[in-house]
Amino acid sequence: MLPAHPPTGREVDVRGPRAAAWVTSAVLAVALLTGSGVLVALQAAVFAVGAFAGLRYAPYGVLFRVLVAPRLGPVREREPEAPARFAQLVGLVFAVVGAAGYLSGAPLVGAVATGLALVAALLNAAAGFCLGCELYLTVRRARPARTT
Repeated sequence: MLPAHPPTGREVDVRGPRAAAWVTSAVLAVALLTGSGVLVALQAAVFAVGAFAGLRYAPYGVLFRVLVAPRLGPVREREPEAPARFAQLVGLVFAVVGAAGYLSGAPLVGAVATGLALVAALLNAAAGFCLGCELYLTVRRARPARTT
């Protein structure tokens, strides 16, 4: 049986992704209310950095680490970074579809994709439930075990 989280050595303060989800929720809510494909595209860029470079380099992660974390006290709990990076990739897909919809004159597509990303971000921010992380774990469990 595969472990729920692969041992990568990279771990993050559990408060960071949740704080980032609050900022993401605000950005996506404004984008949804204004129908701004440019704002959704900017959020897509934020997701891309988190997914491909890592949460340490993601703009909201930097803001958390520099401005928020020092005021919260020491880290008490860490979690593997891989599920959260996968969640950023899932968010990126929805944001790209949302931005493309808005910017290509298909506002319904833009609104639906942006709305779905917003729901996922709000779930993480308000309840600490990361849909992308859960999807990551489900995919890991479904894959056959590797033999060495």
